[in-house]
Amino acid sequence: MTLPCQKSLFSLDSEVSYLNNAYRGPILKKSEEAALRDLEGMRKPYLVQPEDFFSGVDRVKGLFANLIHGQRQQVAIVPSTSYGFAVALNNLDNCSRKKAIAVSDEFPSGYFSLKKWTEENKGELVVIHPDSNAETLGVDWNERVLQSIDEDTAVVLISSVHWMNGVAFDMESIGKKCKETGTVFIVDGTQSVGILPMDVKRFGIDALICATYKWLLGPYSLALAYFGERLNSGKPLEESWMNRTNSRNFSGLTDYQETYLPGAARYDVGETSHFLTLPILEQSLLQILEWTPEAMVVYARELKKRLAEFQQERGLHLSMDRYHADHLFALTLPHGTDPQEVKRQLEQAKVYVSVRGTSLRVSVNVFNEEKDVERLKGALIS
Repeated sequence: MTLPCQKSLFSLDSEVSYLNNAYRGPILKKSEEAALRDLEGMRKPYLVQPEDFFSGVDRVKGLFANLIHGQRQQVAIVPSTSYGFAVALNNLDNCSRKKAIAVSDEFPSGYFSLKKWTEENKGELVVIHPDSNAETLGVDWNERVLQSIDEDTAVVLISSVHWMNGVAFDMESIGKKCKETGTVFIVDGTQSVGILPMDVKRFGIDALICATYKWLLGPYSLALAYFGERLNSGKPLEESWMNRTNSRNFSGLTDYQETYLPGAARYDVGETSHFLTLPILEQSLLQILEWTPEAMVVYARELKKRLAEFQQERGLHLSMDRYHADHLFALTLPHGTDPQEVKRQLEQAKVYVSVRGTSLRVSVNVFNEEKDVERLKGALIS
């Protein structure tokens, strides 16, 4: 059954065409309500029970595990992608190797995290560029990444979908090559998890880090991280009281326990409970699981098709192959066009996109509809 437009579940203005989910996703009405309930509860702290510090955390971890086909005990609550990258890179088990791989124009958090690791370990950061003259950018770029991974490679850190142009990297093939060579595979899922299917086991991912304020439709300053069993014995960035085995016994916290909770819980950021923000995220995860990423990406693809046809009519190209995401893509402009000026004109028409490089970055979700695409097309023509 085809998923219908879900705009009614959000508080978006009816006259606004928000085609910019990759910038920041809107939160659901039910998420707003959950945050308000939690805020109201904070007026009476005497009603907050010790278990309340953990129950929401457990639920969110379980929902995220279901979304990525992982295990709840391998999920950690972290404040940002950079925090998650630091955890993973600080615990590599193959540091005798010195080669680290990223792709060009990777998001700064990933690039600088990997650059720091190579500097501290006297390693080499290899940045894989695409062939700008290749007929199929995604195919060529993916092949170059695969060819670069070898037995000298310690780590690959890559976004599943490139944040600037929507190139989709083949997680399964890259993960397989990493497993064959003993390479640690770290993925930034911020621009895909929540609308694209993700399977950490099938893709052989060792660490998957996702900021929640984009496709997970959650709050800012919060991220979810999957750390595979390969990292279960690592060293956390901080020593929180909440990740110890006796943390739920408030009257016995000074009976100091050296043992961490099992799995990835040792990597939880301090004050893991995140009152106000976790309830927002819990509701969005419940809703995404109800929609299913499989249905969401089909919905996005239908909207993208309209723009691909429009681009073809203008003598421009928009790839519909499997190496380009359907929910996030670069809309090429006619030669000599100022993208910032186009963006200003679009915003005057209440159509919102981003500029990345010389293109418009368009990103669609299930709150968008054909009317939004038509408004974008009309504004670009005028």
